[in-house]
Amino acid sequence: MGRITALLAGASGLVGGECLKRLIESGEYARVIVVTRRDLGKPARHPKVHQLVVEFDRLGDVREKLRAHHVFCALGTTIRKAGSKAKFRQVDYEYPLRLAQLAHMNDARHFSIVSALGASRSSPFFYSQVKGEVEEGLRSMGWRSLAIFRPSVIAGERGESRPIERLGEHLLRLAPATWRPVAASDIAAAMVAIAIESPPDVTVVESRDIPAWARKLD
Repeated sequence: MGRITALLAGASGLVGGECLKRLIESGEYARVIVVTRRDLGKPARHPKVHQLVVEFDRLGDVREKLRAHHVFCALGTTIRKAGSKAKFRQVDYEYPLRLAQLAHMNDARHFSIVSALGASRSSPFFYSQVKGEVEEGLRSMGWRSLAIFRPSVIAGERGESRPIERLGEHLLRLAPATWRPVAASDIAAAMVAIAIESPPDVTVVESRDIPAWARKLD
């Protein structure tokens, strides 16, 4: 059994749920702290898992409990689900940066985040702008090891209905590798593989390269 502690945010989502499975299965990790707004139920009952239930706008209240070697951020929503651009920005920009700031202050060594294909603050699309801004915010913190994942459409069985994403997944199956859907399980495996390696500075993993990284964990 390893001695690494992981901190995971977004475990109730598609990629985050897969990431939790991978962290539990990995012999490199002795403990997994899951930050969540609500009880995850059965997945959080594993002996490795310590569940920390807290509203994300109050993370500062539990700063001392956010101590880990590796941090995994799979937080994300859609503008439709969030209800407004401001709410979307809160979940996809403010919460990840606050988590990163607190973990960095607690001497975390590695941070991984799920961004998106085409992320850029100069993008004409609001979604991509926000993703680009959070990437820039993370880069400015001076992480010893930072991994940014930019998947295209994320494939997998969701607990909620997202018909537009489901349609995009089907339409893009025969597209070039850059645009092809990528499995949530592959994203999670790639995140864990790179965290274990913890390459110095910033590693940007584009969608087409995620499956190859995922295979390194197997």
